[in-house]
Amino acid sequence: MRITGEPFGSVDGTDVTRWTLQHGAVRVRVLTYGGIVQSVETPDRDGVPDDVVLGFPGLEGYLKHPEPYFGALVGRYANRIAGGSFTLDGTAYRLARNGGPNSLHGGERGFDKRVWDAQEVEGGVRLSRVSPDGEEGFPGRLEVSATYTLDDGGALRIAYRAETDAPTVVALTNHSYWNLGGGAHELRIAAGRYTPTDATGVPTGVFAGVAGTELDFRTGRPLTIPLDHNFVLDGDGDGGGDGLAAAAELYAPATGRTVTVGTTEPGLQVYADEDLGGVALETQHFPDSPNRPEFPSAVLRPGDVYASATVFRFGAR
Repeated sequence: MRITGEPFGSVDGTDVTRWTLQHGAVRVRVLTYGGIVQSVETPDRDGVPDDVVLGFPGLEGYLKHPEPYFGALVGRYANRIAGGSFTLDGTAYRLARNGGPNSLHGGERGFDKRVWDAQEVEGGVRLSRVSPDGEEGFPGRLEVSATYTLDDGGALRIAYRAETDAPTVVALTNHSYWNLGGGAHELRIAAGRYTPTDATGVPTGVFAGVAGTELDFRTGRPLTIPLDHNFVLDGDGDGGGDGLAAAAELYAPATGRTVTVGTTEPGLQVYADEDLGGVALETQHFPDSPNRPEFPSAVLRPGDVYASATVFRFGAR
């Protein structure tokens, strides 16, 4: 296992570091700016390595093109909050409406646009920061970290942790776009249901079955583009150990590469855009959960710990 850090420019006078984690044939690069996974190099069926996530070679690209959230650590709340507002314990909170009429991915300057502190840990690097009370409209001072590690098999694990001094809402994810090479991809998702949305991408509150629809990826089939849906994970199967459930597998027939996703999260937002040329597999709480008591709760209270983990396991067949 090899772990190195190197200068990678600066943002508003704050230095940015690029961390490289390498185990065997797998090499992952993570930026302290936005917690961005800049690259993931993994071999195809012939042993030829290549980068399988979309991104930019330099920091300037991420600063000029923030909207796709390439590889970013998204928060304080990933995905949409309807109308840019929610009520918690009788108090209404107003957020930036940066996604049409809704709040999206933490607001105008969410976690993806912050420089994080970094500390080398066993097998990887831990990024951390303090999100002050009121940042982007969210209540509570939040101490938050994301730890990126490679295990003995070269799987990338991202473990999130957060604590607050006042009731708040938290939902974090990684927004990497995967392209395993060779054009067409096949996708399998461990979900028999999804959350239908209104015209602005906010869930209506009901769960619908995928059976008989183009969203039925339970046995794996060619990836449908465009795609922007939250799937309700079945929550079973082997997702890589440590209590993680299976979420999805992406496969590129031309190269043989696979990425298998396991997570502790209840949902998976799948976003595929033909213009971008990649697919985001965002393990997450459901969109608009702060306004939907029927959804799994995203509320974090003082004395409790937000803990979430997702593993991306790479292979070839």
